[in-house]
Amino acid sequence: MTAFERRVFLRTALWGTASAALIGGSVLRPVPALGRSRKTKPAIIKLGDSGMAVVTGLGGNVLVAPDGEGLLMVDSGDEHSPHELKKLVLKEFGGRKVHTLFNTHWHLEHTGGNERFARDGARIVAHEYTRQWMGTEVYINWQNRTYEPRPKLARPTETFMTDGQRPFRKGFLKYGPLARAHTDSDIYVFFPDENVVVTGGVVSSVGEYPILDYVTGGWIGEMLEATNTLLALTNENTVIVPGHGPVQNRAHLQAEHDMLSTVLDRMRHMLRKGLSADEMIAQGITKEYDATWGDPTLFMNNAYQGIYGHLREMRIA
Repeated sequence: MTAFERRVFLRTALWGTASAALIGGSVLRPVPALGRSRKTKPAIIKLGDSGMAVVTGLGGNVLVAPDGEGLLMVDSGDEHSPHELKKLVLKEFGGRKVHTLFNTHWHLEHTGGNERFARDGARIVAHEYTRQWMGTEVYINWQNRTYEPRPKLARPTETFMTDGQRPFRKGFLKYGPLARAHTDSDIYVFFPDENVVVTGGVVSSVGEYPILDYVTGGWIGEMLEATNTLLALTNENTVIVPGHGPVQNRAHLQAEHDMLSTVLDRMRHMLRKGLSADEMIAQGITKEYDATWGDPTLFMNNAYQGIYGHLREMRIA
């Protein structure tokens, strides 16, 4: 058994048995899709004078950035839309081909077009855990859905686990891991000269609490740490491209950080009292944030489940 297979086995065993004692009366509510369902028609949003654009409405957001070689892309939309995405990109960027594709994490709404672009010659760059999750069967219990291994052509061909950089235009781009936040395979891709950063599922949109996919390593404590990393990387003029929804600014990122910090601190106190996630919601743990971030049910249930392997860090055990 490989280290990754042991990690999957142990995590599955933990969530299937021991976590039941911690969760108490909290009830998991399966949802139909990782991330969010498509809500808008496909569109291309240009990012000022940077020459970059974000494609929306085809699953997760897709950043397209032209350079001297052709196009660099971050994420590839969902599994239903690769041909439509390719058609939009070719039309908008004068027929140039994608030479490099970064994946911000393994979720299907962000990697669904990988095979299409790899077939055209794109190299796929991602966190090593993205490659591993895409190569195995994954059962997401809070969705009640099984994800089959992806075809070899769809999987990353170049992986990393630490910060790095590579040439881009006349300068460089930076990339690196974002802890075990949305998943354990999250990364950022930052273009310093253009002051644009792509954050995948770590930054959520207004009206939607962050998703914590605890089955594949995400949890609220390191989601907070991931926002700290992004705050240190950005300034008030940075354009932030989240996994879904409109582009954001640093003030939005700060608001997410502050919400996570407050909720985590409150959870720590309520856990000492033995409250379940549903009881925490009933006591208004997120009440002043719900108008901005939406229904807290999935967020709180997944946050609650995710802390099981981090009791020492939560300082409640």
